[in-house]
Amino acid sequence: MEKKLYITTAIPYVNSTPHIGHAMDYLLADIWTRYQRQNGHEVRFQVGTDEHGSKIAAKAAESGMAPQEFVDKIYLSFEDLIKKIGAGYTDLIRTTDPHHISAVQYIWQQLQPYIYKGKYEGWYCVGCECFVTDKEATENNGVCPDHQQPYQRLSEENYYLKASVFTDQVKDALNSGKIQIVPEFRKKEFLELIKDGIQDVSISRPKKNLGWGIPVPGDPEQVMYVWMDALANYITVLGYPDNSDWKQYWPADLMVLGKDILRFHLGIWPVILLGLGLELPKKMLVHGFVNFGGAKLSKTTGNMVNPIEIIDQYGLDAVRYFFSRHIPTLGDGDFTWEKFENAYNTELANDLGNVIQRIAGMITRYQSGNIGEIPSGGHDSDNYKIAMDNLEFDKAMDEVWAMVRNLNQYIETVKPWEIAKTMATNPESATHLSQVLSSAVGSLLQIGNLLAPFLPATAENIQKTFGTGTVVLSEGVAFPKIYIHTPDPHAKKV
Repeated sequence: MEKKLYITTAIPYVNSTPHIGHAMDYLLADIWTRYQRQNGHEVRFQVGTDEHGSKIAAKAAESGMAPQEFVDKIYLSFEDLIKKIGAGYTDLIRTTDPHHISAVQYIWQQLQPYIYKGKYEGWYCVGCECFVTDKEATENNGVCPDHQQPYQRLSEENYYLKASVFTDQVKDALNSGKIQIVPEFRKKEFLELIKDGIQDVSISRPKKNLGWGIPVPGDPEQVMYVWMDALANYITVLGYPDNSDWKQYWPADLMVLGKDILRFHLGIWPVILLGLGLELPKKMLVHGFVNFGGAKLSKTTGNMVNPIEIIDQYGLDAVRYFFSRHIPTLGDGDFTWEKFENAYNTELANDLGNVIQRIAGMITRYQSGNIGEIPSGGHDSDNYKIAMDNLEFDKAMDEVWAMVRNLNQYIETVKPWEIAKTMATNPESATHLSQVLSSAVGSLLQIGNLLAPFLPATAENIQKTFGTGTVVLSEGVAFPKIYIHTPDPHAKKV
């Protein structure tokens, strides 16, 4: 029996509201999911939130709220984004869910042969919620490059996971392609990081230093540390260990995550799985950062991009278009309001929206809405399929856009309106015009089919307009021009 497909997204930490990086996780996973479903596969698609930790406890205290009350409130903004971005998820997990808590405590007990107690003395980053080696602290001059905060010196007794004993198995899994990392250079970066072996990792903290978390079984003075708790979500959401349904989906076919957390997904997560005797995930899609005008997104400098604000102003498909095509799937990308609005007005409105409207208008005007016989076949889309299978969604979109521009070029070259003028005097003109317009519809329907994983509402609109053999005109324009951040060329000069 063919295994059912399973895709995961990294669960964001809910100490503050979501940003565009979180939206990228959901969008990329959703594109893959829709593409697989379009090709007849059943897909289980996980999303969720990471809700324990000292940062959350501190934020809750600042807000005058209990930690659970605080996470319940912040969680709603993540749920809103997940829905607004159009993610067709099947499973949503919160790490404060009772099943997750009991499952993580079960996992801890199963890993007992690889857990020992030891004293930690060294550096800690509050922002990352992670321990830092002396070497890393020295290289960064004692300051976390991501949070611009000095590392803290800690001395505490914790439980450790013997990650080091799994070094060779993790290296073999990466070198053999058992776990495939896309893009591959990220794998090389990680292998370089562990060339001297994977370090044993702290998986608990004293309750006095971390009160908000899952209690360690059998030791009320210790609380489980974030990575032990959060990483386990990928299997607990499937029902592990008590609901055997999880076996139909694990191992994950694709895990989507940002480049900043790959080291934890390769240095800790495979170790937990190997310790449990479970299979390793098949593939990880590691995306880069979205910068704002060349600078890193930062709350302190105020250059944050709220994805919900863009969706509310321009519509969901406009956001899905820009971030799937103009942000490289496998690298860093750059957002500015000007870039976004130019792409919207010149590509979505001019290239696609305009050609949909023109073709529908001409068939309605010249043929009373009757499309005629649509030719089978169409453009060769092998490059699209290759790009999709390589997880280069931006390149797949480039292929679709080449087809959109070719269709516009075709209309401009054959000039259907000129053919229509000769229908009264030339009996063959009506047949010629019908062939031209039905050929254009065939191209549009194929474009709609290829766009379905990316722009589901637009794809549905194309199908609804042309899919029945008679044009069904929709109200309004597919992508009306919007000028909020760039000058309107048609505005009257004062």
